[in-house]
Amino acid sequence: MGELHVTKLQNKKQYANYIHHLMNDIEALDLMLKEDLIEKEPIRIGAEQEFFIVDEAFFPDNNALAVLETINDDHFTTEIGNFNLEINLDPFELKTDCFSKLEHQLTTLLDKAKQAAKKHDSKIILTGILPTLSLKHITLENMTPIQRYYVLNEAVKESRNQDFHIHIKGVDELSLIHDSVMLEGCNTSFQMHLQIHPDTFIDSYNWAQAIAGPVLAICTNSPLLFGKELWAETRIALFTQSVDTRANSFLLNENQSRVSFGNNWETGTVTDIFRDNISRFRSLLTTEYITDSVEMIERGEIPKLKALSLHNGTVYRWNRVCYGVGNGKPHLRIENRYIPSGPTVADEIANMMFWVGLMLGKPEAYNNIHKKWDFKDVKSNFFSAARYGMGTQFFWNGSYMSSQQLILDELLPMAYRGLYRVGIDPADVEKYLTIIENRVTSNNGSQWLIKNYRALSKSKTKFEAAQIITSELYEKQEYNYPIGSWNALNENDIEVDTNSYVVKHVMSTDIFSVHKNDSLKLVVNIMRWKNIRHMPVIDASKKIIGLVTHTDVKGLSKQAIDNGISVEEVMTKDLITITQYESVETAKVLMITNLINCLPVVEKGKLIGLITSKDFFN
Repeated sequence: MGELHVTKLQNKKQYANYIHHLMNDIEALDLMLKEDLIEKEPIRIGAEQEFFIVDEAFFPDNNALAVLETINDDHFTTEIGNFNLEINLDPFELKTDCFSKLEHQLTTLLDKAKQAAKKHDSKIILTGILPTLSLKHITLENMTPIQRYYVLNEAVKESRNQDFHIHIKGVDELSLIHDSVMLEGCNTSFQMHLQIHPDTFIDSYNWAQAIAGPVLAICTNSPLLFGKELWAETRIALFTQSVDTRANSFLLNENQSRVSFGNNWETGTVTDIFRDNISRFRSLLTTEYITDSVEMIERGEIPKLKALSLHNGTVYRWNRVCYGVGNGKPHLRIENRYIPSGPTVADEIANMMFWVGLMLGKPEAYNNIHKKWDFKDVKSNFFSAARYGMGTQFFWNGSYMSSQQLILDELLPMAYRGLYRVGIDPADVEKYLTIIENRVTSNNGSQWLIKNYRALSKSKTKFEAAQIITSELYEKQEYNYPIGSWNALNENDIEVDTNSYVVKHVMSTDIFSVHKNDSLKLVVNIMRWKNIRHMPVIDASKKIIGLVTHTDVKGLSKQAIDNGISVEEVMTKDLITITQYESVETAKVLMITNLINCLPVVEKGKLIGLITSKDFFN
């Protein structure tokens, strides 16, 4: 979609023209398969690297277009968030040292991005979800100001005709309503491409589905979103909901999401996968079409299948089928979309080698796997891996196996065989697959993040902990040591610049609140039980309308409290409040000037936190 000037489908004439070209593209693909025009060899690999741009404090920096202009390299392109960019790596023939070459090119291009970002006082971070993301970063103001993103947002919203309801439950729970597709900008991935022989495409695709769960389990690194600990790979849940065109309703919605793992094994030919997508998902966008794909084939030319590619670009299967043309020859490939960015380049290349090795090393016993395994087991494996990472028990070949046992005893040997079979340099195979093996016995990205985030949260607020862990993530990935070798953080070694702290760094978010009609006796007891001195009073919409302090109740007699006096009768109504991104120094001045010990923190009048004089001492 990034190569096309897209517009929203708006009238019958546009729609009819688009459908005409879409049907022609399907016919053309069938024709190319029949006439043996699809390239069969050599096999190539490729990848796309998405990354975050952050400021000196490790928060998203809304300057992607400026950084892109400074980079000035066609390998780079935009993403929906103006704090993300993407690198499109060159395709490499699958042989000898192709993975080392891929890592070298990726490192070179990332170095180029780092130098450009440095000129804008920014840094580059590879991670599936940036721990320091906040709701303020996913507004339309932070969308990359390019037409196709606004068009996509309008088309998806028009299809839903309602805001997005995001609900993800892990150790913590996230539930929010959002008004745009900008939540997609929270996700960055390392998208891996493998060219597939057209004659065996369906069997290869089904195998890619079968191995997706265990491959994801060893690669997870996105457990945190907005300070909440959710899934081991929260991207899977978030992306599914962030561009969902299905509206919530009182009816049971049987339709498939545009972001999906699929519902069944694939059969037939690769064209049938595209037909299924077209049947399930209506077109959202269009572009200009000049040539007829079938006529091009009849003239001996190779079409780009623009209409089909545009439709396919708005259907986000975790294993996506792709058609492309390189050096004048058409080819088919599988795009693996479920692996997150980072945490280092070495880790990403290891992930890719593991996946490609498994794709190539499939034993004959797993041929026609769609006739031997239940698809629901494979789908369950995938989502269990997204939730639990290396804690997953996989149902594999008729029995349950731990992630560790499955990867070490069966999948790694399979990957070695597949890579040796196609002549990959043994030294490279040993280097990168050892990275995978070491993760099994130590930790992957999500395990490292959660372990250290929990440790930091014992003495820091969630906001502080997220900033510290992001800074450490950056420092460690600069050395390119694989995640399996990362040690736990030593809090005594961490230097924190508190001069730049804002209210969100120190405010309490675990708040006990009451309503104006509640009994004061209840308030007194809650304050005593929880050892708190300030109790905010909110209305039904969570707007703050008052504050009860320890001083307010200290002078009241026990009889007055026991007689059922209400909160409204004693609460302070004339409140001084503050917002979460004002400086801590501002909060301190407000409290000293007004002789108060507590400041409610509000967002659009609604209570989101409290900051007290005690927080300054902490």
